[in-house]
Parts: sequence; C-alpha cells; structure tokens
Amino acid sequence: MRIFQRIHQKLNWSGRRYAGVIIGLLALGYLSSAIYHTYKPLPEGLNFTGKLRHAEVKFIADQTYLDASGKQQQDHHIFNEMLKLIDEAQTTIVLDMFLFNSEVGESTLSHQALAQQLTDALILKRGVQPNIEIKVITDPINSVYGGLAPEHYRQLRSAGIDVIETDLRPLRASNPVWSGFWYLCCQDAGNNPERGWLANPFGQEKITLRSYFNLFNFKANHRKTLVVDTAQGWKALVTSANPHDGSSRHSNVALLVTGNTAIDVLKTEQAVGRMSKGDIPMVIIGEFEGDRSLPQVQVLTEKAIYDATLKLIETAKPKEQIDLAMFYLSERHIVKALIAAHERGVKVRVLLDPNKDAFGRKKNGIPNRQVASELNAAGVPVRWCNTQGEQCHSKMIIKSNAQQSDLILGSANFTARNIKNYNLETNLRVVGSSQAAVFTDAQAYFDMAWANLNGKNMSVDYRQYADESTLKYGIYRFMEWSGLSTF
Repeated sequence: MRIFQRIHQKLNWSGRRYAGVIIGLLALGYLSSAIYHTYKPLPEGLNFTGKLRHAEVKFIADQTYLDASGKQQQDHHIFNEMLKLIDEAQTTIVLDMFLFNSEVGESTLSHQALAQQLTDALILKRGVQPNIEIKVITDPINSVYGGLAPEHYRQLRSAGIDVIETDLRPLRASNPVWSGFWYLCCQDAGNNPERGWLANPFGQEKITLRSYFNLFNFKANHRKTLVVDTAQGWKALVTSANPHDGSSRHSNVALLVTGNTAIDVLKTEQAVGRMSKGDIPMVIIGEFEGDRSLPQVQVLTEKAIYDATLKLIETAKPKEQIDLAMFYLSERHIVKALIAAHERGVKVRVLLDPNKDAFGRKKNGIPNRQVASELNAAGVPVRWCNTQGEQCHSKMIIKSNAQQSDLILGSANFTARNIKNYNLETNLRVVGSSQAAVFTDAQAYFDMAWANLNGKNMSVDYRQYADESTLKYGIYRFMEWSGLSTF
C-alpha cells in the first residue's frame, strides 16, 4: 500500500487523470485483443488444400419443389446415403455435423426427425459392432454453447460413442467488435445448463447469459462430413445438409468420394479433434494411382475454398459457363469476379435463396437480395429458389465447357465469415471430363432448378424478390465488412 502512496505523491495526478489512464489502458487492451484474435495463427491442419486425385465420386441432391398442382414435394437422398454409409462401416465412423438437434424454431411445417434417426442409427451400429470406433464432432450451437444438456448427447455417450463439441476459441474472430471484449473477460467462464433464465433463440428451453456472450462471437464449426471404412474402401460424404429436424425440408447437395481423398477428409477432422482436445483415429495407407479415366477430386477447407473458387471464376474464358447455386452470397471479391466474368463473355447464371425464411421466422433478405441487385444491374442473370418455408441450402459452383468441368461443393457459403479462415468449412473440388456422371448430374440439378424442368417448379424470376433499397445495401456492406452479422 505504501508503494502506491509514494507513487501517487511523486505523480501528484488528479482523480480525473488516473481515470483517463485506466480507461486508456483498458481501451488499448481491448483493441489489442480484437486485432490479435482477428489475425492470430490458425490451429495446425486448418486451411487445407488436398492433393488432386483420380477417384470415384458421385453427386447427390435433395430437391424440394412445387408440382404441377402447386403441392410441395420432396425428393431427398442425402440423409439416406448417410445412414447407408453408417451401416456399411467396418471399424471407423467419424461424423462432423454443424446442426445436429431436433429444434424446428417457430416453423409449423411437418419435419423429419433427422437428429433422432441419426442418433438411433449410430447407437444401433454400436450395439451390433461393439468394437467399432465412432466419433461425433459437432458445433456448440447444439447445446447453445453449454447452456443446455442435449438428450441425444446423453444417449450417444451412454452407448459409448464419443461426442466432441468443437472448441471454437482457437479460431480467429469473425466479429472482433465483440470478440475483443469476450476474449478478455469471458472465454473461460464456462456455463451451467441448469441455470438458464433467458429465452432460447433456437428452442423452448431457457439458457444463460453466458450462452449469449458466446453466441455473439458469430463463428462455428460449419462442416458437414462423414468418413467411414467399408468393404469397398474408405468413403467420405461432404455435403451442405445438416441432420437437423428444422432443416429436413431444405434443398441440399452432396458429393460421395472413395479412396485416398476420403482419408484426406479424415485428416482434416483430426485437426478439429486436436483443437478440441478430442481423439480422432489416424489412418495411414499408401498412395496409389487411381483410374485416370475418373475425375480428379481435391479436399478444400476454410480459406482454401475461397482461393480455389476465385481462381475458378477468374480463369473462366469467354463462352464458358459458370453456374452458382448458393444459400448466402456476400463476399466482395467473389461478387466482383462474377461480374467481371460476365463482362468478358462468360455465361454466368446465379441461383440464390431469397433469404426470407429461417425456421418459421421471417428474414429481411440480407445479403442475397442486395447482392442480386448488384449482379442484375451488371446484366448477370439471377433467379430465386421458390421456397415455401424451407431454404435453398445448396452451396455449389460449376464451370464447364464442352470438354472440361470444374465443380466446388460443400458446406461453405460464399461469405467472408465462411471462407476467410473464421469458420471451419469443408468442400470438395472435382475436375474432369464434362461427360463424367458427377458433372452431368450436377448440371442437370442446376438446369432443372433454373428452368423448372420436368414439371418441377423450383425457381422464380429476379423481380419476384428484387430489393434495390440503398439503405439495405449499405447495411449489407457494413455487416460484411465489420463481421457484425450472422451470415
């Protein structure tokens, strides 16, 4: 105490000056925290670019549409493929899914119980093959960041299945305005699922203030992957679809790949395991030359998705075709690259979700309607998915000419948060002959949605949801720049 008295006597500062210094130091600490956590080194194994390998690869889609009578129909296959892979697994199942819960929000539509069906399938597999290793990785949004104790977590763990909630703290800050404070005050605060008293933004149960503090960081393990070993070899499913009841009506896309590329997907999940203090099995197999008549497949995670996508667009030549189907499109360099491609003669088509529905709640159309207005003004053809309470949740881009095609597909929206090393994301890139089934199937999926073929009403004209408000465009640009957004 005496030392402080002596310092005070020497400085002879007023109370106001002391307060100014303290506030200045706190502000410096806050700014330092915000800057550091925005640019800090990534955990080992993230931002991964895999080797291009010849491999068997299959395109799978979930389509939701209106038939000729105006009744909504669903032609869905991705979840069934997921269950089939689990059934085929011999020694290992590694599942990484962003949304894995039974919440439907305020939606009054009928939904498939995907979360419980997947839980039951994993428990059944464990019962039939007690020695099989099963790892379930998911995002803490499913427990609302520790504010709830999900029943399906309990069921899985009771069956001896390892459930790993991703530790998001090592990831960079996508919302530094909030995270600069959160990393200083609250990152180690923990949570208590029995002390909830605030409304849950995703369901009926009460949650704590600490859940909201964590939520406002706006970052996630957004991956959607499944890796298994089967009698036919290692297989990996990479998709835009979540095993989430509220998402069960969405349109989605997926790729199923066999061989060493599946091992690459497994390696990327080991990185998530290390980051979250989890134990993901390691597999070492020799390299082998695949059938050269097959397309080449490459694993991309985080910013590697952005780099490959931008290169795909920027290298497109006049008269080549670029087709984009996307739930969220906002990243500025990609938007500008699409416009530039159109201006140099590339045939660009953009199919977007109208951003009007989110599990029974109405959305304001940001960012897609604002980006669409920019594309439309530049002459780029834009159409909207004709959603009826569900979402057009596909995330894919395909470039093609008569000989070659280049497809990128997976979990990543084309937003700064998704593809600038903030979220965890996994996509696959496929390159090869345009006549390969994976490309003809992907192209048929897009063409059907774009032109409402085969009696399936899947899209509407740009004017249906056009929104050219200058104010909303300014809000979108600010949200994209600042990170103060949920997209």
